[in-house]
Amino acid sequence: MIKFLFKGVMRDKSRSLFPFLTVMVGVLLTVFLYCYIKGGETLIIKLNANYETGHLKVMTRAYAQESGQTPNDLALADVGSLIKELEARFPEFIWTPRIKFAGLLDIPDEKGETLSQAQVAGIAANLLSPSTKEWIILDLQKALVRGRMPERTGEVLVSDELAIKLKIQPGQTATLISSTMYGSMSMTNFTVVGTIRFGVRAMDQAAIIADFADIQNALDMKDAAGEILGFFNNYIYRRQDSKEIAAAFNARNQNEKDEFLPKMVTLVDQNNLNSLLDQFAYSTGILTAIFLTAMSLVLWNAGLIGNLRRYGEIGVRLAIGENKSHVYRSMIYESLIIGFFGSAAGTAVGLAVSYYLQIKGINISSLVKSAAIMMPSVIHSRVTPFSYFVGFIPGFLATLLGTSISGIGIYKRQTSQLFKELET
Repeated sequence: MIKFLFKGVMRDKSRSLFPFLTVMVGVLLTVFLYCYIKGGETLIIKLNANYETGHLKVMTRAYAQESGQTPNDLALADVGSLIKELEARFPEFIWTPRIKFAGLLDIPDEKGETLSQAQVAGIAANLLSPSTKEWIILDLQKALVRGRMPERTGEVLVSDELAIKLKIQPGQTATLISSTMYGSMSMTNFTVVGTIRFGVRAMDQAAIIADFADIQNALDMKDAAGEILGFFNNYIYRRQDSKEIAAAFNARNQNEKDEFLPKMVTLVDQNNLNSLLDQFAYSTGILTAIFLTAMSLVLWNAGLIGNLRRYGEIGVRLAIGENKSHVYRSMIYESLIIGFFGSAAGTAVGLAVSYYLQIKGINISSLVKSAAIMMPSVIHSRVTPFSYFVGFIPGFLATLLGTSISGIGIYKRQTSQLFKELET
């Protein structure tokens, strides 16, 4: 029977082409938008983790309350011992200390007087340690635009946009004016050896990347760090695992009132990422529901029109003794055949477009100029294993619902009227 129905669908294009195209377009859009949403979600997690939050972050309780102001006067002390403890307790993580700092970058002229000056926001990371993973985490090789990477103490990288604004050339001296951990003024000379561009508007405007030990000395933060970031060894964020580890770490000190005790927070507990990632999850469900509803309505109408066109055919089948349930089921089977091929074609095209955008991406820099969280300026789609199946959900259900509703009319046909209908 399936073979017979398949031949009928293939030969009678008038009853299969429009539903096929409807399903194909709907599934194509479902697959593409799903991959695009997953790409945006993945990039936002990666950028925030690498530059801001880590998969886990350890801070003092006081620092956590004021973290948006980079309060280095509330920084962690005895960082070396704390990192050893974290590595022993949670060996599945990479633990790395960071210092976030802000200040003025002063560019002197040939006489040592100020030539240009701008506000900067910096990250101090272990760039010169032999065992460091920061080159991978910060992706500095890929971000380098001009010059070279820091190779010795006293060398820094600045954003290319800032370098152009201040007319800085690689090899030029710059003075960082900031405040120490104890509130006094700090002025330290650095050599700008390269410029970088991350593709993140918030960082590309005024970023400076320095070695952790250099900033420790500049800000009088001996064996101290603003925060310690933790990353899963495979760099893939696991939401539930990180939540359990943070809860286990914080349980040891929950009855203490010392504001300088370390506190561990997860990625989603920072930068309002919890609600943002939940919105991504809701968006996927809403997206599927929208296309399912739209395609069902279109296919319902198509089914009604098709039934009118096939009025005589259905009447003949009922008149020769085929029962209504069998006719109804055969129409359902036809719709599922169309749904399968339409879903397969739509998935194939949707995946092709998604793979292309996974490489090329879409520039959204004009939309994220004033973003409050760290957002990429180029969004890439992401093809996941579920991408190969997500389109079949609305594809099959839409054809099934559309045909099921439109086919109910078969049961309203009166057998006593069939021959009279056929005579006319």
